[in-house]
Amino acid sequence: MIKFIKIIIFFTITGIALMTIAFSGAYLYLSPGLPDAKSLTDVKLQVPLRIYSSDGKLIGEFGEKKRTPVKIQNVPSLLIKAFLAAEDDRFYQHGGFSIRGLSRAIWQAISGSDAQTGGSTITMQVAKNYFLTPERKISRKLKELFLSIQIEHLLSKNQILELYLNYIFLGHQAYGVAAAAHVYYGKTLDELSLAEMATIAGLPKAPSAYNPIINPSRAKIRRDWILKRMLTLHFITQEDYKTAINTPIKTHKHNADIEVDAAYVAEMVRQEMLKMYGEDAYIDGYRVITTINSQLQDVAQQAVRDGLHEYDWRHGYRKPEAQLDDLSEKAKKAAFNKYPSIADLKTAVVLDNKGKLVKAELADGSIIDIGWDNNLSTIKKYITENRRSQEPKSAKDIVNIGDVIRVQHIGEQWLLSQKPHIEGTLISMNPNNGALLALVGGYDFHSNKFNHATQAKRLVGSNIKPFIYSLALQHGYTAATIINDSPIVYENPYNGEVWEPSNDDGEFHGPTRLRQALYQSRNIVSIKILQFLGVKDTIDYLTKFGFERSSLPKEMSLALGTASFRPIQVVTAYSTFANQGFKIAPYLIDTVYNRDNNIVFKAAPAVVCQTCDPESGKPDTGETQDKGTEAESMEDLLAEPADTDNENAAFSISEINSINSATGHQTPHYAKRIIDRKTVFIIDSILIDTIQKGTGRRALSLKRYDIAGKTATTNGPTDAWFSGYHPNIITTVWTGFDNNTPLGRREYGSTVALPIWIKFMKVALKDQPEMPREPPPGIVSVLINKSTGKRTNPGDPDSMFEYIQEDLLSTLGTEETETKKTTEQIQNLF
Repeated sequence: MIKFIKIIIFFTITGIALMTIAFSGAYLYLSPGLPDAKSLTDVKLQVPLRIYSSDGKLIGEFGEKKRTPVKIQNVPSLLIKAFLAAEDDRFYQHGGFSIRGLSRAIWQAISGSDAQTGGSTITMQVAKNYFLTPERKISRKLKELFLSIQIEHLLSKNQILELYLNYIFLGHQAYGVAAAAHVYYGKTLDELSLAEMATIAGLPKAPSAYNPIINPSRAKIRRDWILKRMLTLHFITQEDYKTAINTPIKTHKHNADIEVDAAYVAEMVRQEMLKMYGEDAYIDGYRVITTINSQLQDVAQQAVRDGLHEYDWRHGYRKPEAQLDDLSEKAKKAAFNKYPSIADLKTAVVLDNKGKLVKAELADGSIIDIGWDNNLSTIKKYITENRRSQEPKSAKDIVNIGDVIRVQHIGEQWLLSQKPHIEGTLISMNPNNGALLALVGGYDFHSNKFNHATQAKRLVGSNIKPFIYSLALQHGYTAATIINDSPIVYENPYNGEVWEPSNDDGEFHGPTRLRQALYQSRNIVSIKILQFLGVKDTIDYLTKFGFERSSLPKEMSLALGTASFRPIQVVTAYSTFANQGFKIAPYLIDTVYNRDNNIVFKAAPAVVCQTCDPESGKPDTGETQDKGTEAESMEDLLAEPADTDNENAAFSISEINSINSATGHQTPHYAKRIIDRKTVFIIDSILIDTIQKGTGRRALSLKRYDIAGKTATTNGPTDAWFSGYHPNIITTVWTGFDNNTPLGRREYGSTVALPIWIKFMKVALKDQPEMPREPPPGIVSVLINKSTGKRTNPGDPDSMFEYIQEDLLSTLGTEETETKKTTEQIQNLF
């Protein structure tokens, strides 16, 4: 017996010695190729780029891995216990590995077993996840073991657990427990129930096999096993266990909680961050705070969609998206996949069209009714942009069974609808510093990623007129100057072509004051003013506002807006009238934070100061400046991206951002004045008249007397604009077809673009104070005759007060003087 014991002891010692030698040999052999576990003390997890509005609401998220790192102290203890029960219940007792589990894993590898029990502790999983490949070899398992021992010596148990819980892949691009809680349940960690915690804890073993969305039955089996383990380990009570296992698996995929409908803005920021930080922008956890106001953005998006729908329905119902001959479930499912929901339009398949009722099926299988009184009775079919069919007599006159249609749910009713073919954009900014407050690049980003706000070059039409008129005011014209609105003919000396321009109404109105010509948008007067100024000098002047010289035609048609510019250029140019004469540049990114919540970029835009000189900070004289700090030129700022491989690339804002970041301004720098106060005051007063009694009269519904603006409609008409402002907010709206299809008769800037502007500005102006303009020094108010533009007396029944540059008063004369002068001229003839 003693001899037998000695033999056992001998073989045991020998075995231990051999294992020690083998273990040491393996370590000496493998250690040179082991990664440095010390890097875990400064590990950087891949965290997506997140973009927010100025008030902290999520606009967009970019990055392959959804991850929100969380400190271990913020992880619920029950969730930790669920993972310990599932993966490593002796985690806090062992030194990094389990002899029993390791032996089992090695034997499975040697024998070629298909079993995949693994045997890895949580520490070993950290080693594998951070440093090693997933291959199942003895050498890899030994590396995992050696690394886990190093990790246990370098880090505390809680540090190891924190790394594990933030790194592990849990399916559906979710990395880490916080991301999984959101993806599967739309919750934060502290909102999870015990059953939900156990379900998530069951995912590391096989994220696909035990996925509660894909395989709810298998997920329940795994969850219940973990709950049983938690009960056995005394982590939970019997009552907790019973409640949890009786909870059904109920979940669906939750995407990022996008709180603001601003996909075009998110894409602009994504492209800019990519330029600034390269591919690291997607993984380094940058947090971008934009200048976008979430409330205004939501209102802008809805205003654009509503406005485009209103135009669309004025021209009739076109046709269904498709027609299904087969109404099988397979065919309908294919149709729903091919024609997904767009914006607030849902896809439906017509099942019945008897009488005056349409029955249709939605993608979720629900059946809806579209009643005659909902909107069917008023639907006329589109024939051309100027013609529609008669009103229908029954549902069969509108749709057929099998039609794939679009519907909207408004109030308690389902309405037949359609995706508008017309596009539009709205850009709103603070004219005093260039901060973009809202930007809508089109009807729907997901169906058309082309950003009309920053990429679409469109004819500007009458938008150009206020700038030409402002130059006229600097060359001796006044608001009372008379220009004859009479026929003119131009012949091209090179090809003999004759141009006979006309006004929009086809009429000629005779002698017309400059003020009246602008707020009524008279084409002939604008051409005659340009003729007086000269095309070359006018182009030189227009470039001050950021209009590219190369896009300005060197001919008289320039007066009618035959130049093409992007809407963001137009709104930026108009900001000069809103801010009383200064040039600013638009900016979108206000602050960028890194993963450690440190500021790595802060915008420093040039700001308007009405009383400051841009260089000295001394009081501003109100005259235009030749020197001074100014915003980046719009010509550079909005230049087309060079050699881009992205046809949808938005305009570049990197130049101004890099300059702002590099300057490190602690105090504001000032925008440059490009129009003197007297000129901009008079133009501003005329643009106020445009709303009070001109082409923008629809905006009177806002009941404001401090808003100004200009409509524009190009030939065709193909483009409809409205640019309007309050001293604290400037907004431009453009609408038109991407293929330049005519909008149709009786469609103008005032009928298509202005209603969108009004809907937006009704909310944007809600908290803005009434801001009447005070005339600056050098401007006087005098009584003139409306017909002649000359000074008159208070008894004149055709009189009005007009703002005039004080140094030009002598050019006005009086009615009496003009009569005397005419008499003398007649006498001289004899």
